[in-house]
Amino acid sequence: MTYVVIESCIKCKLMDCVEVCPVDCFYEGENMLVIHPDECIDCGVCEPECPVEAIVPDTEPDINKWLEINTEYADKWPNINRKGEPPADSDEWRDKPGKAEMFSEKPGKGS
Repeated sequence: MTYVVIESCIKCKLMDCVEVCPVDCFYEGENMLVIHPDECIDCGVCEPECPVEAIVPDTEPDINKWLEINTEYADKWPNINRKGEPPADSDEWRDKPGKAEMFSEKPGKGS
């Protein structure tokens, strides 16, 4: 099992989860984070830290699309191991559904 970042993170990217990860398995995109499934040790400490509930176990139903996104972009985006500044408009996007089409393939800055 691994944990997966899902669409709730898009345009929120709050990064509270990054600081508690003992193995630094988060990677930063322009408008969301992903977890590298081969690096995640399934400890689960990141899941309750996410204020928008964007981190779920890979055993959740209909998770394959997001597991594939996490797997692919963890190999392309820079690693992040400390909390950065969220987007200025993250509060506006926090509870909005249907953000999948806003996913950006562009990398973030990393840390």
